[in-house]
Amino acid sequence: MSTRHAEIHRTTAETDVLVSMELDGSGTSHIDTGIGFFDHMLTLFAAHARVDLSVTCHGDIEVDGHHTVEDIGISIGDAFRTAIGDKRGISRYGTFFLPMDETLAMVSLDISGRPFLCYDPGTEPMTPMIGTYDTELTEEFLRAFSTHAGITLHVKILYGKNSHHRIEAVFKAFAHALRIAIEKDARAGDAIPSTKGLL
Repeated sequence: MSTRHAEIHRTTAETDVLVSMELDGSGTSHIDTGIGFFDHMLTLFAAHARVDLSVTCHGDIEVDGHHTVEDIGISIGDAFRTAIGDKRGISRYGTFFLPMDETLAMVSLDISGRPFLCYDPGTEPMTPMIGTYDTELTEEFLRAFSTHAGITLHVKILYGKNSHHRIEAVFKAFAHALRIAIEKDARAGDAIPSTKGLL
């Protein structure tokens, strides 16, 4: 196991979340959120980012999925921020366009220490629910992650009609962009990738 590893246990009156994250992994995952489609998204996120990810959550999904999805975003973001450390030697930036059938999604990010989310789902209306997953929660997950991870995150669905394809393309593009950004740059050595000397 590398040093770029973190475990987070977050407990509130609404959720109990346990996250383990290994940035230098192989893409293995164990995901149990209680929301099937969200499990699928986190599983493919881990696989495409090549991070090892374990997420278990006991949440108040009898109310709805909002608290579960948001608190998992917070917890994964916290785990990422801990695991990435001082960011020495990383590429820092990542951008990826991902096609999925009729859909094209783009994610561009900066591991900047400055949290920001710009989320553009496109003009086509999204199906409200995919299984038991509220599609509005995609933005909530990304906002929670970007805020707690300390990254600048831009997400745009350029076009597409099928809501499953559109959200899956976002998660996969996010994974690939993150994978690019966290990779070590051999030419940078142990330098922090900023002229400020701090991220």
